[in-house]
Amino acid sequence: MIFAFNILLVVTSVVLVVMILLHKGRGGGMSDMFGGGVSFCLDGSSTTEKNLDRITIGIGTIWFACIVSLGLLLKSG
Repeated sequence: MIFAFNILLVVTSVVLVVMILLHKGRGGGMSDMFGGGVSFCLDGSSTTEKNLDRITIGIGTIWFACIVSLGLLLKSG
């Protein structure tokens, strides 16, 4: 059971990082420096950004639940 949660944690961590990097930059920071092509493709597409937000929140919720579950499983032995 713990092995399955570890695998799920690794997968959701990688997916969460990718999803966060796909978001459109809001300022002149690192996201604008590296994400020029992605922000150009997503300009004016608020539906895409909203769906990306929903998916990111969902993956983040799964990631958080996995962390809590692993903590409880490891604490109980």
